[in-house]
Amino acid sequence: MERSHIPLNKWLLAFYLLNASKKGMSAHQLHRALKLDYKSAWSMCHRIREAMREGGLGPLGGEGKIVEADETYFGSQENPQPSHKRKGRPFTQGGKSGPSGERAVVALVERGGHVRSFHPAIADGPSVGKEFAAHETVVHSRGEYVRDEVHTNSVEGYFSIFKRGMRGIYQHCKEKHLHRYLSEYEFRYNHRVALGYSDIDRTLAAIRGVEGKRLMYRQPH
Repeated sequence: MERSHIPLNKWLLAFYLLNASKKGMSAHQLHRALKLDYKSAWSMCHRIREAMREGGLGPLGGEGKIVEADETYFGSQENPQPSHKRKGRPFTQGGKSGPSGERAVVALVERGGHVRSFHPAIADGPSVGKEFAAHETVVHSRGEYVRDEVHTNSVEGYFSIFKRGMRGIYQHCKEKHLHRYLSEYEFRYNHRVALGYSDIDRTLAAIRGVEGKRLMYRQPH
């Protein structure tokens, strides 16, 4: 908010609106609600997402905890990444032949706890190491979704919220901005009602997140 010509009360209201809506609020909605021009509203949204970025969360999991890991795909890559395993062809989802060129999103969700999500260039990393107590998998392509306590329902629920919001609210997102939208959905999930946060609590946590951060108008990514 440094040197901003937008009144402080509108900044505070923008923080509340982005945090009180489960699926987010578009810059077009914000510029109409606050009677701002669209470019100012767009810049505000990205600055608030930067405030929502949580870089200091502790490790997920621990004794008796289960962390689910999965990947999904959303939107088309602006520059499809080739895979060395496919002899130069772009990485594809599910082993399908031909390029898919979709953006990968990987998430780790601790059941009943927090989420971490990020956008890698290619989602083909190695499996987890032996430092964990166990590593179980379910194979959806074989019709396997649940085996005792082994499932990915929590992470799939997070992906569902993310995709519904991106398609229904934001509709279009350049790949260079995707990490900011992930920060927004991750923040709201980590401060959800089930963990004891109200809309006001969530808003105040986002406002506290501005400390030590600065995002210039011409450098939103």
